[in-house]
Amino acid sequence: MEAAAGWLLHHGLVPGDRVAFWVGSSADLLCAVIGAARVGIIPVLLNANLLPAERDELLADCIPSHVVLDVPGLEELFEGPRVELSPWMLTRPMHYTSGTTGRAKGVTSGLWDHEIARAVHEDEVGAWKITADDVHLVCSPLYHTVGVRLSAATLLSGGSLAILSRFDAATVLEALRTIRPTTAFLVPTHLHRLLALPELNADEIFDSLRLLTHAGAPCPPVLKRQAMARVAPGVLWEFYGATEGQFTTCSSDEWLERPGTVGRARPGRRLFIEPLADADGESEPDGIGIIWCSAPPFARFAYFGNEEATAQAWNGDAFSVGDIGSLDEDGYLYLTGRRSDLIITGGVNVYPAEIEAALVELDGITEACVFGLEDPEWGQRVCAAVVGRPGLTPEEVIDVSRHVLAPFKRPKSVFITADLPLGPTGKVQRRKMAEHLGLESR
Repeated sequence: MEAAAGWLLHHGLVPGDRVAFWVGSSADLLCAVIGAARVGIIPVLLNANLLPAERDELLADCIPSHVVLDVPGLEELFEGPRVELSPWMLTRPMHYTSGTTGRAKGVTSGLWDHEIARAVHEDEVGAWKITADDVHLVCSPLYHTVGVRLSAATLLSGGSLAILSRFDAATVLEALRTIRPTTAFLVPTHLHRLLALPELNADEIFDSLRLLTHAGAPCPPVLKRQAMARVAPGVLWEFYGATEGQFTTCSSDEWLERPGTVGRARPGRRLFIEPLADADGESEPDGIGIIWCSAPPFARFAYFGNEEATAQAWNGDAFSVGDIGSLDEDGYLYLTGRRSDLIITGGVNVYPAEIEAALVELDGITEACVFGLEDPEWGQRVCAAVVGRPGLTPEEVIDVSRHVLAPFKRPKSVFITADLPLGPTGKVQRRKMAEHLGLESR
């Protein structure tokens, strides 16, 4: 870390400058990123799977003072003179949003003073009770914010890491058996692939884990219960967050008491809902609306070079990323989806995540993605792509959905597919569903 930070400073970069990385996950990448951040140079982590033209568009946006495009360029950083580092990162690495609402936006915190930097570190460490005894298994790519966040919190607390260059279920299983990490993060797709391995013993428990977290996409209840059965009681936790910031945490016990919740606000935060109206101006039922999170000062962010988007994201000390949900009387949050995913069919608002959660509970369906297509009668037609057992037909899905979904929520078109289009972090790419199926995009 000291050498990488020294190389950047020696070559003229100063606190507040940006260094962009377009390389795959590795220990060297993480050390360079944390080292830069500990002297106030802002690392910009670009998705290593981007095509050169896509990469160049983001590089033009973030205006870096230095760019690392390959492994030799990364290794060169460690030839620099060693310099003294802050105990904590003085800036948040800049990540780009997934672009689900259009053009990707760079999320940045700017520079922190030492007091704020310490508060940011302690917030993450306190949320997960990270100590020097922890060994964190890094399965998420480092260009995904959670990869750096949990890794840095562990490393700067004196703990150690086991870093995968890419997710592979068999490799994760081997790591759980041999390295025996104490903490790990997996998105639901990765959990599914891990637990579906034929070499996984029927009664095998991942007993080294004290904490297994998941987030990034809705987790089907059957998968969540399967994961709970593979760890000790209280080990599996869920959290809800975004590139922009963190909202909630949820223990296994809380989820069992309130199936479907993603938990309550993290310490120092408060959630509230901005009501939504349907096409007739009537408020949505069940208190559904846009989720806002009142956050501490150290959680403040901006969209780089985009003052208008930043202003829209903030209301006083609260921010929103446009997600939709509701709160129960005890402050537990239930997600309905993203506002950008909203389907308006026959003048009624329909939220894909709600329909997907119902479909994957049906016999024979393992995965589902709900999306809208233009329709001359309905405006948008509710469609579902499902992965399921051999022989499953669209007619069966439509028929069984009658028992769990109101008429306006039921898919009018169902497509059986072998898989769903996934992004590098395991999220279903809803915007690419129509293209994936060979349909006209909405």
